[in-house]
Amino acid sequence: MPHAHLLVVDDEPSILTTLQKALTLEGYSVDVAGGVKVADEKLKKRSYDLCLFDVQLPDGDGITLLSQIRAAKNEVPVIMMSGHATIDTAVKATRLGAMSFLEKPINTDALLIAVETALRLQRAESEARELRAASGSTGELVGESQPIKKLVEQISRAAKSSASVLVTGERGTGKELVARAIHLLSPRAKGPLEKLNCAALPSELIESELFGHEVGAFTGATKQRRGKFERASGGTLFLDEVGDMPLDLQGRLLRVLEERRLASFGSDHSQGADVAVIAATHRNLREMIAAGRFREDLYYRLSGFVLTMPALRHRRDLAALANALLHNHCAEPVPVLSPEVVRLFEPFPWPGNVRQLANVLRSAVAMAAGAGEIRREHLADDFLEEATARAGSATGASDESLQRQTLESRGIEVVRQAVAAAGGNISAASKALGISRNTVYRKLRGAEPQH
Repeated sequence: MPHAHLLVVDDEPSILTTLQKALTLEGYSVDVAGGVKVADEKLKKRSYDLCLFDVQLPDGDGITLLSQIRAAKNEVPVIMMSGHATIDTAVKATRLGAMSFLEKPINTDALLIAVETALRLQRAESEARELRAASGSTGELVGESQPIKKLVEQISRAAKSSASVLVTGERGTGKELVARAIHLLSPRAKGPLEKLNCAALPSELIESELFGHEVGAFTGATKQRRGKFERASGGTLFLDEVGDMPLDLQGRLLRVLEERRLASFGSDHSQGADVAVIAATHRNLREMIAAGRFREDLYYRLSGFVLTMPALRHRRDLAALANALLHNHCAEPVPVLSPEVVRLFEPFPWPGNVRQLANVLRSAVAMAAGAGEIRREHLADDFLEEATARAGSATGASDESLQRQTLESRGIEVVRQAVAAAGGNISAASKALGISRNTVYRKLRGAEPQH
């Protein structure tokens, strides 16, 4: 990590000189201190990217110094050094957050590896914190699974790049969240973020929305309209479901991206287009190219940086993600998932991905009504019916009729409670429960499900 500023604390001048020289040759900026007092003064004057502390110092010890800076909420990564450290010392240092422990005499290769590793880890944690702040999320994008760790790193790189970004992945995986995070972590963060869903509008409206139109450009155009490109000037334009854009508009979009100029519909004058573009789709664009439904040249223009969103069934951090979502959307005290609910969640394929999980949790929180734990009986009927069947299949359970009887008898009472809580509003109750209006009516009538 070039340009990192390091502080080395040791009471032996020869060691300070050797370490300072070795680290400086690698491109680091290095300050040195011979004891706790001098180190403390330097730490108060400036921030460092990494510190190396000797355990035994003439006016104290490195463990105490580490303890003091942690007490002061200084999270700078620290590497401890010692020629006669005990296991107890190493344990204390680790508990206080030391990144690693180097034995004297210091091997230069081991030193450089330890420093590089500590700085890389610290940078990754810092990027994750920035990402959480930028996205407004502590769950959807930040997790312990390898796909999410890779995604966080890619988002940080994409935000620093000037290339167009293409985000792919199934519906409900959080592609818009990624686009927002890239924008807010980019140099364009102070500029606007405009969004257009290409699947939600007919082609003639997409053109007007993107490029704007002049008065009289077409029947009904009684006002001039600024397009998304113009409104996003100096910022970012997010084209959601770009795979659904009609072919003729794909060609016009390509010209704007190549020429960096645009003209509103019905105008003879063009203007500059200072816009970063992030596109997203759940479709396989390469298959669409082969079928003649997506322009290959536009694909290459959009895919300067490609990020693939992992499906929820591949993340393997579902319980942690669910708890993070609960913390995002619940007031204190935040409920926890019961072990039984976790067992139901884990084998479920989550076709709606994170969006589906968030909706299931939102419904369960409403039904839990302030309870400290989300239990089986708080889950929406439609979800519970399928999840129970899958969990039963995974564990070898075979008494499906008993499961259905339990579900049906419980479901009627839950629906009645939800309708009462919604003041008799069936639509509001069905939304809170995550089930259809017809299911609510059926439960209230006590009818059996129809297949």
